[in-house]
Amino acid sequence: MNLPLAIGLILFALFVAAFVGIKLLRIPDIVIFILLGAALSFTNYFGDTDVFKVAGEIGLIVLFFLLGMKFTFKELGKKGKKVWKASVLDVVLGLGVTFAIAMFFGHDLFTSLLIGGLVYATSSSITVKLLEHKNKLDNKESGFILSLLIFEDLIAPILITVLIGLSGDGFSGMDFVFVFLKIALLVLGALVIGKVLFKKVHHLINRFLEEDYFVLFVLGVAITYGGFALFLGLSEVIGAFLAGIMLAETSFKDKVQEVAMPVRNLFLPFFFLNFGLTLEFTKEVPAFGLLIVVVIWSVFAKLIVGYFGGRWYGLDKRESFESGLALTPRGEFSVIIAALATGVVQIFAGMYILIAALLGMVLFQMAPKISRKLMGDKKEE
Repeated sequence: MNLPLAIGLILFALFVAAFVGIKLLRIPDIVIFILLGAALSFTNYFGDTDVFKVAGEIGLIVLFFLLGMKFTFKELGKKGKKVWKASVLDVVLGLGVTFAIAMFFGHDLFTSLLIGGLVYATSSSITVKLLEHKNKLDNKESGFILSLLIFEDLIAPILITVLIGLSGDGFSGMDFVFVFLKIALLVLGALVIGKVLFKKVHHLINRFLEEDYFVLFVLGVAITYGGFALFLGLSEVIGAFLAGIMLAETSFKDKVQEVAMPVRNLFLPFFFLNFGLTLEFTKEVPAFGLLIVVVIWSVFAKLIVGYFGGRWYGLDKRESFESGLALTPRGEFSVIIAALATGVVQIFAGMYILIAALLGMVLFQMAPKISRKLMGDKKEE
């Protein structure tokens, strides 16, 4: 089969899977695309998936570029003051305790930290789409959930960078210091470009704002800064996120989002499809006991973070409890972290992500019913 025909059929398959999953089964598209890739992996037809990998990389960069555009540096500071306690608790329970559990089961430092990373980060895309589906984006608890997700989206790229270092020839204390220096350089560069350079060339950019080739400028900014992060030995997602923040304060922010969104929608499914294609399934579930413990703990950890973090944020008991259930889905960052694994650990990671994404979606949908049964019908004033 030639390449254009293969890509055309894959695009059509993605469309059908998304339509059936989202419209009929009410399953988030991330889960659908991973399941499609996993199903296609059984055919052993796609031996070389480099095209899907590159397309998925572009989609991933644009996803975090658009996520960064939702916030300015000033807004990040304000939101951080309101959720820092919940964020610290989230790191301790999601990453720290899970790391300790994996070490207890006999895994090494890298594998234990990788499993902790799988459990730590809630899926921003699944959670936001579920909030949109339930018309809850304007609710009070959504402000808390989204603020916490921002913090996770800042910590997760740092964690990925550390994992990349540990997967190589070792990771010393000085290497850890250099990671933060590199991140500081990226942030400083984003500040200078966003607040100085873009302001000076603002009038020039306005001249081609409505041109068809404006999308090339937008993608150039996002992918180049993501690539610069990779050049420094960091994750491309943190570079893409900062590239989005660069443009968050510009007057043409809405136009940037308008042209970038279709690119994300076109390329991002290939990232999850490619991950599904790389999954390997065996008759025996690797580390079955650890898998069960980690799945159960991952739910309870988010419930604790949601409840106590919500109360610190100013939510009532029911809102806090439902926020905890809304934080249970795992998605894109878990997929990125799982891609760093090999062998049985990657099989373990793939199974965990599928279970956590589906279970999290169900718990989100059932959150109001569960809270009513546990806390009664009367809402706290």
